[in-house]
Amino acid sequence: MKILVIGSGGREHALLWKLSQSSRVTQLLCAPGNAGTAGIATNHPVAAIDLQGLADLAKAEQVDLTIVGPDDPLAAGIIDLFHQQGLRVFGPVAAAALLEASKSFAKDFMVRHGIPTAGSVTFSDSSAALIHCRSAVYPLVVKADGLALGKGVVIAHSPTEAETAIREIMVEKIFGDAGNTVVIEEFLTGPECSLHALIDNKNYILFPDAKDHKRALDGDQGLNTGGMGTISPSRVVDDAMRQRLAREVLEPFVKGLAADGLPFQGMLFPGLMMTPNGPKVLEFNCRFGDPETQSLMRRLKSDLLDLIEATIDGTLADARPEWDQRVAVCVVLASGGYPGPIEKGKVITGIEKASADPDVVVFHAGTAHKEGHVVTNGGRVLGVTALGSTLEEARQKAYAAADKIAFEGKQLRRDIGA
Repeated sequence: MKILVIGSGGREHALLWKLSQSSRVTQLLCAPGNAGTAGIATNHPVAAIDLQGLADLAKAEQVDLTIVGPDDPLAAGIIDLFHQQGLRVFGPVAAAALLEASKSFAKDFMVRHGIPTAGSVTFSDSSAALIHCRSAVYPLVVKADGLALGKGVVIAHSPTEAETAIREIMVEKIFGDAGNTVVIEEFLTGPECSLHALIDNKNYILFPDAKDHKRALDGDQGLNTGGMGTISPSRVVDDAMRQRLAREVLEPFVKGLAADGLPFQGMLFPGLMMTPNGPKVLEFNCRFGDPETQSLMRRLKSDLLDLIEATIDGTLADARPEWDQRVAVCVVLASGGYPGPIEKGKVITGIEKASADPDVVVFHAGTAHKEGHVVTNGGRVLGVTALGSTLEEARQKAYAAADKIAFEGKQLRRDIGA
């Protein structure tokens, strides 16, 4: 089969890396891709948000299956467009992708169908939001309603901080139209973890749990990012909790889809807070996580293509994926200044040395080729991902490999999984 993967991050490199192991795959393409995907796929310079350009590419290259990585094209309706043009594609239609593209839509869905989540109120008028914050209980969380690259969330500890967040999001539009509406919700405490579940409208397969580290700096300090590293498993989900999450989150989610007449064929990726009062959903994502996918693909022993096709064909009930029981740790190497302004084009060295350990794979995220060198080309640059029989062994391998890689301004957290 000829497969096209859309996107240019570490998630897409990890998906391609896993797909390349399938005996059924004959050729891999990526649009637009990065320096890492170029090693296992043919990169095509078509932007992930150029929906018609991607459809034209799939037709011109006679692609058998397209897999959509990022959230933006899903929200913009790429699945609907591909279906209209008779192209086989993996991901939820735009109506279902709204569960990620609009936090208020997702909140309404969760409340309606009894899925545990934080209490919240939604505002499309900044003045009303400001009035609410003057008499609210603190800390609280202010979220841009739309897609903001994982950065549109502010934990406010005082009315002043909340007012600053509302002004920046709704008035100054630091996240663009994603901030036309804000969701203000109660602050939850407890460890976070991420779930991934393939859903074929009626059936689901729950992947192993993972934990992302969202803040830029050690000790969960600094600004929110797209994710600075992951571990899988998360250490906060045992078998009993796994069954509870299936019962309280996934089963009502699938029943809610049916009740609302909402088709969903793709990956559901809920972010969870394991509170003293039980697990609560922080948000829904409607695609593979990044950098969770890097850890999950290292642990998946089964053919990813089989699982993707079973999701599209509605046959997940028959799928039985196998997983490596070792622990995976992904440490993200980021550009200096991330998640703020960055400089691109810094030469990267040491990737081959870092990859010498067979238990380590270096996934490219924000990289490009320039004048014979691999250079930085984004905020998150690489995801150094290691397997170990224990969490500490996986951490040691990941950090030993990460320390062999150098580029000007390199930053990383030293406490992934600690």
